[in-house]
Amino acid sequence: MNSGMEPTPSRSESKRPQRPARVPRQPMPEQDPRRRVTNFEEVPRGYTPELAMLEASRCLECKKPKCVAGCPVDIAIPQFIGLIKEGKFEEAAVKLKEQTALPAVCGRVCPQESQCEAECVLARKGESVAIGRLERFVADYTLQSGKEEKAVRLPPTGKRAAVIGAGPAGITVAGDLARWGHEVVVFEALHLPGGVLMYGIPEFRLPKHIVQHEIEQLRRLGVKILTDHIIGKTQTVEDLLKTEGFDTVFVGSGAGLPMFLGIPGENAVGVYSANEYLTRVNLMKAYDFPRHATSPVRAAHVITVGGGNVAMDSARTAVRMGAKSTVVYRRAREQMPARAEEIHHAEEEGVDLQLLTNPVRIVVGPDNRVRGVECIRMELGPPDESGRQRPEPVEGSEFIIEADAIVVSIGNRPNPLIPRTSPDLKTTRWGTLEAEEESLQTTIPGVFAGGDVVSGAATVISAMGQGKQAARAMHRHMTGDDPPTPEAIAERLAPD
Repeated sequence: MNSGMEPTPSRSESKRPQRPARVPRQPMPEQDPRRRVTNFEEVPRGYTPELAMLEASRCLECKKPKCVAGCPVDIAIPQFIGLIKEGKFEEAAVKLKEQTALPAVCGRVCPQESQCEAECVLARKGESVAIGRLERFVADYTLQSGKEEKAVRLPPTGKRAAVIGAGPAGITVAGDLARWGHEVVVFEALHLPGGVLMYGIPEFRLPKHIVQHEIEQLRRLGVKILTDHIIGKTQTVEDLLKTEGFDTVFVGSGAGLPMFLGIPGENAVGVYSANEYLTRVNLMKAYDFPRHATSPVRAAHVITVGGGNVAMDSARTAVRMGAKSTVVYRRAREQMPARAEEIHHAEEEGVDLQLLTNPVRIVVGPDNRVRGVECIRMELGPPDESGRQRPEPVEGSEFIIEADAIVVSIGNRPNPLIPRTSPDLKTTRWGTLEAEEESLQTTIPGVFAGGDVVSGAATVISAMGQGKQAARAMHRHMTGDDPPTPEAIAERLAPD
């Protein structure tokens, strides 16, 4: 008898291993919304070492990790997370740098939820490992501690590569080719390198000192960066090959030509493309006027048209510039292409989302300045070619939203300057450069392209993925051999 006592477990029960309690996904500390709308400081604060190790402990270290297949630049995800789990942060940074030139950037702005994290086994029945947050932690830890690995490169090959554009694709190409021993010169049209990382993504989402640090890493590799240098004006692509003596050229000039709505009133004073609005604030520091002499857009009510990440950036920037901020988007919330986190942050900061709403006319005053936007309500009809339900206007539902500034954020196309001055560079009907699928070589032999100038406006990480793809093909073009693996580089640089 066992009266008054707990039942004795059966033999089978006593031998059953006890599973440890599952650790939940660790949230990242953030600025309070009430404070952050008054500044341009970064919103997420990043993991502490303790939080990072706890989050890393959730990784199952799968033998066949699907998360790697979901990463456009093939980062060894289980390996770098395993090193974090052991507290080996510097070694984790080295592992990351084998495949990515911009870990601090990607950890902040890449859509991990639809790429590597979407493939995580834990996502099937719960929340994935926070891969992006861990990548950011490692990059920030080594930067703040001053313990970054010294930039290393193989002995010079005698080959020269020109890179047009210092955005994510160009930075990736330049970094890989320099590490493999090639001489690399980057030609950047703007006065600071970084491309969309500098002019497009706000300070509160991607601090500019992070971007400039990664650019300095390129310079340490021996990469020469020429700013205020517009290929298509100062020189052509053919000049780089025939006159300047480069063995190969990469075109990574991005998609900087904004698209507009094509509605009445669009030429009024107070209508901006998202490119212009964000460039004024980010690259030219209009938020810090008059210390920086770029006049800010001082508006009482800014309407942003669009539903992507750039639209969220514009709307959240408007709040910080002291304006009431409204987003007008013609589809439903679940169809918005912006990251869920960005939409959530925008709503926390007071941005008003006018969904299933489409602008039909900009209301203009007698002084040719914006007074508002006439919109029409939409409803979802049958699916269109994208597979999403097509928005259709509701007859008689027109209404006006008063505003004194409109930011149009409905996409961009590549600037036609380079193909216009290099007619042998063929373009598609969308204005993007034609390039072979595998090598990314254009219609000019020895000239390669990648990023938004090939794919159209896309993500930072997809541009980097194409940059890595093109760099490998450029190396083969110059040497006839496959590029060295990270292991081969480490072996060749190891002391005898």
